[in-house]
Amino acid sequence: MTFCLDTTIIKPENNADIKNAIVLLHGYGGDGKDISMLSLNWKRHLPNTIFICPNGHEPCPINPNGFQWFDLTKDDPEYILEESIKAEKVLYKFIDEIKKRYKLDNEKIILSGFSQGCMMSINLGLTSSEKYNCIIGFSGKIINQKDLKLRKKVSTDILLIHGDADQVVSPNFLLEAKDFFLRNDIEIETHLIKNCDHHIPIAASSIALNYILKKINDC
Repeated sequence: MTFCLDTTIIKPENNADIKNAIVLLHGYGGDGKDISMLSLNWKRHLPNTIFICPNGHEPCPINPNGFQWFDLTKDDPEYILEESIKAEKVLYKFIDEIKKRYKLDNEKIILSGFSQGCMMSINLGLTSSEKYNCIIGFSGKIINQKDLKLRKKVSTDILLIHGDADQVVSPNFLLEAKDFFLRNDIEIETHLIKNCDHHIPIAASSIALNYILKKINDC
């Protein structure tokens, strides 16, 4: 079985049984191989977890070697929302393929992403018909609060991590997202990393790993 998106896959070592999956969505202009680097810090603590890192479904115009989940060349919120919903449909198909291939339910799947990938993870994790194990977002935001409130179906638990010196996606979006989730009865944990720009530092990776371990052990 092949996936509908080109994908970097990091399987458990020593042919260990696959009990959980972490889907890692890259940022604007990145690719699956980039975001798969997170698994280097996590996999030895998660021996039964497979890491699945797809490339975006569209090439990115600002980086010919990278991909995007939705176009950012137009500064039009309605256009961006429409494009992101197109990406959601592709990712829903992709996740269904993962569930069938590895015989996993939503509760055994963690959605995670950086920047644009974080934005997609939030939408996927809250508009699905079933809750996922959790959502872990780095340096992202809610694409459109009004739309998400209308389409929200479940309350998947969320961890958001952001750098306080982020010049690409303002850390103010972390506060706005936290407020939205609290008002909509979604369990949310947030961390602001000091002196951190638009990337995932070791401190953020460690916070995320501890959160993952807790969520996997709880389910």
